[in-house]
Amino acid sequence: MSGRRIGFWYRVAAVLCKPPLVVLFKRDWHGMEHIPADGGFITAINHNSYLDPLSYAHFQYNTGRVPRFLAKAALFRGGFVGTMLRGTGQIPVYRESTDAANAFRSAVDAINKGECVAFYPEGTLTRDPDMWPMRGKTGAARVALLTKAPVIPVAQWGANEAVPPYAKEKRVRLFPRKTLRVHAGPPVDLSEFYGQEPTAEVLRAATDTIMDAITELLSEVRGEPAPAQRYDRPTRSSTDGPPLPLADEESK
Repeated sequence: MSGRRIGFWYRVAAVLCKPPLVVLFKRDWHGMEHIPADGGFITAINHNSYLDPLSYAHFQYNTGRVPRFLAKAALFRGGFVGTMLRGTGQIPVYRESTDAANAFRSAVDAINKGECVAFYPEGTLTRDPDMWPMRGKTGAARVALLTKAPVIPVAQWGANEAVPPYAKEKRVRLFPRKTLRVHAGPPVDLSEFYGQEPTAEVLRAATDTIMDAITELLSEVRGEPAPAQRYDRPTRSSTDGPPLPLADEESK
């Protein structure tokens, strides 16, 4: 299957968002050839600015394969943003609730239908002091091992210079004109994990493999070596997300 068509609401979003992105920012895009022309797949992206979902969406929209993001359920509840998220087919994530596993099932269903699902494996904006990718959560790996879909690593940089994360002063820094860098790499090789029992150790190893690929790409984008140790922020729970059985029939 070729995947989700660029429907009405996605075209509305493009009409609203692309002109200011083109006017206000320069672009440095690489790796579009790694985005599959058809079939379901996963993209795994680093997250360092509230602006970077728009920067990444612009990049992938121009490949003709639109992504479905996993986003906080609260954003879907009303107003213009909620309408756009629902209209463009984004996937709500109900954190810490009995509905939490639905996002993973929806992601699996979308990929099996030939669509792209975009994951921010860190689960939130990076807390690393130098804005390198943090330790990832296992959701993307869970879905990847179930579907065996290609996982395309994506590194982005530059949006954080215009809209810094967790800035004390909430202001946008548009000038001098920033460059939005989005680089996609070849699929991550997860074949060694196929057929294994999806234990916490296997999911952690697969997730680390995905994060290594993203970090290596970002190191190339930034032109500097990544730290040897990945930042791991304290969490209230040792779990990385709701369990998802690795069997097609059970996940429905």
